[in-house]
Parts: sequence; C-alpha cells; structure tokens
Amino acid sequence: MRAINESGVDRFVETIIQDFHSKILQRLMALKLNTILKRKNPYLFRAKSITTASDLVKSILDAHLSSQEEAIFGTFLEQLAIFLCKRIYDGKKSSSEGIDLDFEANSIRYLVSIKSGPNWGNSSQIAKMREQFKKAKRILGTNVSTMNVVAVNGCCYGRDDSPDKGDYLKLCGQRFWELISGDPSLYIDMIQPIGRRAKRHTDQFQDEYAKIINRFTLEFSSRYCDSSGAIVWKRLVKFNSGREKYVP
Repeated sequence: MRAINESGVDRFVETIIQDFHSKILQRLMALKLNTILKRKNPYLFRAKSITTASDLVKSILDAHLSSQEEAIFGTFLEQLAIFLCKRIYDGKKSSSEGIDLDFEANSIRYLVSIKSGPNWGNSSQIAKMREQFKKAKRILGTNVSTMNVVAVNGCCYGRDDSPDKGDYLKLCGQRFWELISGDPSLYIDMIQPIGRRAKRHTDQFQDEYAKIINRFTLEFSSRYCDSSGAIVWKRLVKFNSGREKYVP
C-alpha cells in the first residue's frame, strides 16, 4: 500500500471543484424560466403561500439547483475515489459493465460499483447491479480462480449498519473511503481541501446566480403577474398542466 500524496490530492480536488462550479454555472446560464416552471409542482408552491415573484423564482431555482448539484458532485466524488485508489492500491477502471473500480488489497480482489449515497436505486436497479457483480466475478474467475473476489457497492457518503448483503458488501461513508485508501480518517480529512478550494469559486457563482434571479423575476412578473403585481396562479397552472399548450 502506497502513502497518500497530499499535494497530489489537493491538486486533484482543485480540479474537480473548479469543474463542479463551472458545470453548475454553465447549466444555470443555459436555463430558461419556462423550462423549470414546466418541471416543478405549482400546487406545492401555492401551498407554501408564496406571494412574491422573486420568492417563487428563487424557490424553483433553488430546487432545480439542488438536484443538479447532488448529481454532478456525486460524479466528482466518484472520480476522487478512483483517483485515490489508483495511487494507493493501483486500482483501475474495470472492463466489466457496472464495475467502476477493480483493485487488490490484503490478498482480496475487490470489484466496486460506486454510488454517490446509500439511497441510490430501486429494487430493479439493485438487481441489475447484482447481476453485473455475478457476471464480473464469472469473467474474473476464469483467469484468477484461486483469488478471493469480493463485490462492493461503495457509497461516497452516508451509512449502512448492515453492510453484508449476502452476495456483496454495501460500504458507505467511512467504511468505503477506508476500503479504497486504508485510512480510517480519510473521510473526515478530505473535507478540508474541498472547503479550501471551493471558497475561491463561490463569489463568481453568487454574482451570476443573482443576475439570473433578477432576470427570471422580471420575466415571471411580465408573464404570470397582473397589473397590480399579484401572481396569477391560474396562468401558471394552465402553462404547467393544461391539456392544450398555453403561452402566457
């Protein structure tokens, strides 16, 4: 097992944080107001007693961004896991479908499917992962018949206090990061470089975010508010859910 090169990790974290903010910003700037209005539940926002255009716009934009950020940053955490395992255990991407990481530690061959968090899939998706593990083991077994091969569903955050799922292990949070690095404190230690590198990108993002909030608020007010400034919920619901196409 090799030691972790902290400067190398820091440089890699800088790259993924920069890419993360860049992707979020690109998607944000490409957004159209009506695109996100179509995807959100107007009854929910009405139930929250939102009365101003700016509050409504910020609510739908924040909800949209939250789902986007979770997905994009989950991918970056997976990249970080592969980066670390490659340097410590010479881990590599497997040629088998669904296997993100293939490495050997303590005379055990690990086949890892990496997910962002523990609640990542439904029963059919989990069944598919199980089949992918079985297939990868069969392929590997023809070449390495004497080695102990363990399938792992690795989750970058969260916890699962029953990791043994029978035909595979589900290792979340600390358990996962320790498996791929040999370091039980890595899951805590890596939060520092992530926070350090994120700060410099925040100001630019907030500036652009404010501009989009203002632009969408003006557009929303002109389309979905009456002359007094009140939100006309009927217009919004017709646009979102009407059988016939409605352009306010």
